[in-house]
Amino acid sequence: MADKSTFTPDEWKRILGSTMLASMAVTMADHGGLWGMLKEGLASGSALADAQRDPNANGLVRAVVADFMTSEGRAAARDDIKATLDGATSAADAQAKAVNALKDVAALLDTKAPADAPAFKAWLESIGNRTANAANEGGFLGFGGVAVSDAEKTALEQIANALRPAAAA
Repeated sequence: MADKSTFTPDEWKRILGSTMLASMAVTMADHGGLWGMLKEGLASGSALADAQRDPNANGLVRAVVADFMTSEGRAAARDDIKATLDGATSAADAQAKAVNALKDVAALLDTKAPADAPAFKAWLESIGNRTANAANEGGFLGFGGVAVSDAEKTALEQIANALRPAAAA
């Protein structure tokens, strides 16, 4: 089972950041106002909490969640996100940077943690899906609209493609 010791400190930081980037890639695709962004932001946090409570969660997922419970882990994730999104000039640019970072993390997992990679990547996809379904897009004051907008569906496809092994992408 892979854990923090499997990776260099920089690689681990990228893995920690990937959990937030999976959510941010969806939010940046179609940010539905302040309330929608808040709901979507909370979706990734609830994914971490659910994984912490799940006795059947993958070992690498549990190791990431455990590190998020420390201030050092949260700081490392924030540092990775800042570095990843540095220089982004628009939400679309930031989204593309997030998806590219997820692709890099997928390759890293395939190389250094092949046994844990499928479960961890599925978890990242589930974070994206939870984010997309957290708030309706469109409508007015939360009424009407659609659960998952076309832009969010496209973002979810991009995330899924980024997380596939290089030969399957």
